[in-house]
Formats: sequence, structure tokens, C-alpha cells
Amino acid sequence: MVFSSPVFLFLFLPVVLLLVLSAGTLKARNTILTIASLFFYAWGETLYVVVMLGSILLNYLMGLWLGAASTSSGRKIAITVAVVSNLGLLAWFKYANFIVDNLAILLDGFDISMTTIDPVQLPIGISFFTFQSLSYVIDVYRREVPEQRKLGNLALYISLFPQLIAGPIVRYQDVMDQIDDRRIDLEGFAIGARRFIIGLGKKLLIADHAARVADTIYAIPEGAMPVSVAWLGALAYSIQIYFDFSGYSDMAIGLGRMFGFHFLENFNFPFIARSIREFWQRWHISLTTWFRDYVYIPLGGSRGTTLMTYRNLLAIFFFTGLWHGASWNFVIWGLFHGMFLVIERLGWQKILDKLPAPFGIVYMMIVLNVAWALFHTNDLESAWNYMRSMFGTNPHGIGINYLSFYLSNDFVVVMILGALASTPLLRTVLARMKVGLAERSVRVRAFSRSMYAISDVSVHALILLLCAMHMASNTYAPFIYFRF
Repeated sequence: MVFSSPVFLFLFLPVVLLLVLSAGTLKARNTILTIASLFFYAWGETLYVVVMLGSILLNYLMGLWLGAASTSSGRKIAITVAVVSNLGLLAWFKYANFIVDNLAILLDGFDISMTTIDPVQLPIGISFFTFQSLSYVIDVYRREVPEQRKLGNLALYISLFPQLIAGPIVRYQDVMDQIDDRRIDLEGFAIGARRFIIGLGKKLLIADHAARVADTIYAIPEGAMPVSVAWLGALAYSIQIYFDFSGYSDMAIGLGRMFGFHFLENFNFPFIARSIREFWQRWHISLTTWFRDYVYIPLGGSRGTTLMTYRNLLAIFFFTGLWHGASWNFVIWGLFHGMFLVIERLGWQKILDKLPAPFGIVYMMIVLNVAWALFHTNDLESAWNYMRSMFGTNPHGIGINYLSFYLSNDFVVVMILGALASTPLLRTVLARMKVGLAERSVRVRAFSRSMYAISDVSVHALILLLCAMHMASNTYAPFIYFRF
């Protein structure tokens, strides 16, 4: 079940909202949410909900063990078991086939045969709920949060359906108080509903339209793609993945608000970043800060020598790439970003800071779009061929595909809307309008507030209507980050 499906929008969500809002106590609301979240997960994963339940029970017991351990050595043993158990669960389901396949290739070079294993299915969202579980046990170990003694509360934290499948990665310390003390009011519900509708529009009206062109161009055979088409495909994929993933995050944050939870932001206009370093401060913020706090800083961060800092940067981006998928494409994609962070630290960042902002944005977008070739394709050869097409070095010629083939009116409109919505332009305009209205008379301000309220409701209703029409007339397109 996904947020952009009719069964979720018109059946699951209304029923859960009705049950939660009619519940008399917060404990009852939490119980309903937990049961609904497990049902939500089981809808698509059936028996793999057992993996989710196992993760909940494992981390509940690990938390109790950490809370009861009275010695430093006892706590170290407990956290080691907790981390190894969580990573072991993730490694088996996500990386077992990758490890075995690569080990078989390595041993084959020594004429040693190796027994293969059947493909292991990846439970959806396991990367997200595993990292949430790890943040809980690590923070308990660090004594930054107390252990959760109520199994139901921890089950709600790990399984809460708004952010279960594709994030954002919610830290236990950010919501632990909200589990026991929160309220659902009309204002918060309305804010959440508007945020959800905006996210739904991002996914269905922008990302899915950009995906058609991006997928078509990336599927063009080697040697049949001119430079302009290759870059159009990369730009279309940039719009697709940003509005797909940030749209999901908006929906998750909006749903959380509707149920009384306040989740932290996961995106902050990453396409206006002036460097790769700034891009990662704005993109998938929950993952970036997770690796910073639980990997980069424990490794020493930037406190050691310059070489150690570079090592730590490359390490976290190696793990960032691996987190995204069990493929060398993702590993190299992560290291590619890490390499540019090192280059920027070597002095390139100082030069960027002195140049006009557009130069830095163009530089960042070039690096980002070249890297998307690794992210979108299934193997290194395909990624390399696409990169060669981007720079006109493909020796097989440019083929018969021309830019005009893909520039339909609806696609051009979607790309323009996507480009504008990737900036804080609308937010800036609205902020300036509010400042200007504050200087007007009381009657003008009252009239303007009324018109704004009517416009706000109308725009969100129109987006919802267009999304419903899209769902009725188009096939289902999964969220990109579901595969992680």
C-alpha cells in the first residue's frame, strides 16, 4: 500500500483517521496507530511483517539490557550485540546475494567453485526502520535517552506508517515525548492535510510525468543518443527523483502532523546548493545527519589530521552509497560524491565562495547529473556508456534520437514547474506579500486574509482533484526510494 494509491487515500487513511480521532485516550490512539501501521506494512509485505515484529522485539530487549547494564564493559557488550544484530538483519536481506555473487567472482579467479544461494527478497523499508532502531539503541547506550519500557510505545516508533517505508529517518529522541504526550487539533490537522496534498501533487503531477521521459531516454541503446538528449534525460531524472522523494517526505510529515506528530524536515531546496557539500546539507537531511552523528563523528570527524578527515568523508559516502543499494553502481555513486567533497575541502570550496552564486549552482548540477547515471542504471557498463553520451565521447555516433522528440508541451510545462518549485521563489513572494499587507489598513488586511484563505483551499482542492484524475487514468508508478 502506498500513499498515492486509491486504496490508501479513500479507504485506509479515512478509516484510520476516524478510529484514531474517535478514540478516547492517547493510549488507545497509540494502539490503533500501531495495529494500523503493522497492517499497512503487511498489506504489501505479507509474511515479512514478521521481520518487522522481530526487529521491534529485538530492539526492545536490547534497550532493556542497555538500561540494566551497570558497568562500562556490560554496556559495550550490549551495544555490540544490538548493532551487530540490527546490521546482520539488514545485511542478510539486503546484501547477502551481493556478497555471495562478488565472492563467487573472486574465487572463480582462483578456480574455486562456490555454492550460490537463492535470491533473498528485500523487505520494503528495511533500511529505514533498521536505521531508526539503531538510533534508538545507540542513544540509549550514550545515555541521551532512557530505555523504553513499554513494548507498545517502541513498536509504534519503529512501525509508524507515515515514515515507515521511505523515511524520513525519525530519531527516537525527536518523538519519544510525542508518543506519550501529543494532541490532535484542527489547526495542526489542516497544516498536515495541506502538506500531504502538496506532497501528493509533487509525486503524481511532476515526478511521474518527468519519469516517462527520463526512463525513455535512459533506455535508448548505446550509441543512439546525442549529447543534448543525454543531458535532458539526466535533468528529467533530477526532477523526477527530487519530487518523488521530497513528495513522499512531505506526505509523511503531513500525515504525522495529522496524527499529532512533528517530524523534522528532510529537504531544503537542494538544487539551489552552491557545492556538493551544501547539497548534502539540503538533500535527504535525515540520512545525512544520521551518518554524521553515528559514523562520521565516531570515526573522528574533522578533529584529526587532514588525511583522516578525508578518509572519514570517503568512508561515510561509501556507506551512504551502500545504504542505497547492494550494487557497485551505488557504491561508486557514493564515492563519487565523497570525492567531490574532498576536492572542495582541498580548496575548491574557497574558490566557489568567491564566485557568483549561479556558477556554484551550475557546478553542483553538473556533478549531480553525471552521478545520476550511476544511480539510475543497473550496471557499471550502462552507467559508463550514458556518461560518455553526456560528454559526446561515445564512439558509435549520435544515432537518430533528437531533442525535439521528447519536448512535448506537457513535459516542458512539468520541467518549468519543477524548476520553479525547486527554489524558494514562491515562499519568498508570499513572505513579501505578508510584509506588504502588514502596512495596509485593517480593512485591506482582513479582505486579503479572506482571499488568501479562499485561494489556499481552492489550490489544494484543485491539486487533489488533478491527482485523483491522474490515478484514474494512469498506471501505478512506485516511489523510487521504496527499493532502498
